[in-house]
Amino acid sequence: MNLIDKTRRDLIALSHELGAEHRHLTVLGEGNTSAQLGADTFLVKASGSSLGTLTEAGVVECRFAPLLALIDRAEITAEEIDEVLLASRVDPAAPKPSIEAIFHAWLLKLPGISFVGHTHPVAVNSILCSPRAAELASGRIFPDEVVCCGTSSVFVPYADPGLRLAQLIVRETTAWMTSNGAAPRLILLESHGLIAIGASEAAVQAATTMAVKAAQIFAGAVPLGGPVFLTADQIASIAGRRDEHYRQRALNL
Repeated sequence: MNLIDKTRRDLIALSHELGAEHRHLTVLGEGNTSAQLGADTFLVKASGSSLGTLTEAGVVECRFAPLLALIDRAEITAEEIDEVLLASRVDPAAPKPSIEAIFHAWLLKLPGISFVGHTHPVAVNSILCSPRAAELASGRIFPDEVVCCGTSSVFVPYADPGLRLAQLIVRETTAWMTSNGAAPRLILLESHGLIAIGASEAAVQAATTMAVKAAQIFAGAVPLGGPVFLTADQIASIAGRRDEHYRQRALNL
């Protein structure tokens, strides 16, 4: 099996997991996934396809360069963006990639990142659509949240999906990386959803699953006067433990 076929298979498996109806992460055509193929191209879900039922026909190979060039554009029409999305396809007969392929292209260029999964979990959005959204990103409630989701998440204020959202993701993620010295594992989008990124599809699944658990605990703790967040020292202690690093390697995180 060649690299493209293996990566496509892994991406479809990840998509089916994130799109499974019982997980309440997406409905209908919500969410998208992507995977790096190499320096020049990547795979991304086509616009309008469903994660839970994604097939090879719903996966598009795109070139990075045209999409990355959009990031610095201040003035551009929706029609021009559509033209770039279509021009980015390696196969001109392939379906149009998701409008969010722009931020997928940028995230897949971060060090150590090979897979991206974007979902709209009910549990997470119940907080991201509330006045306490930023707290969910900045705080950590329990040790395994640190292990799977990192020491904090990037928080991105609301923007319409498309180029403006991609630009805000670039801005906020770059600032987060400047402060933390590495790529994040989780990006939380106000009134929208989450993006999990990692070196493997397992890392994306783990960050997504643990983010949902954290959101459920957060919401459950609020009526009791919480949540109570771990301190910075406690988070640093968990992040630096050798046994936790061993677990991360064992879980392919």
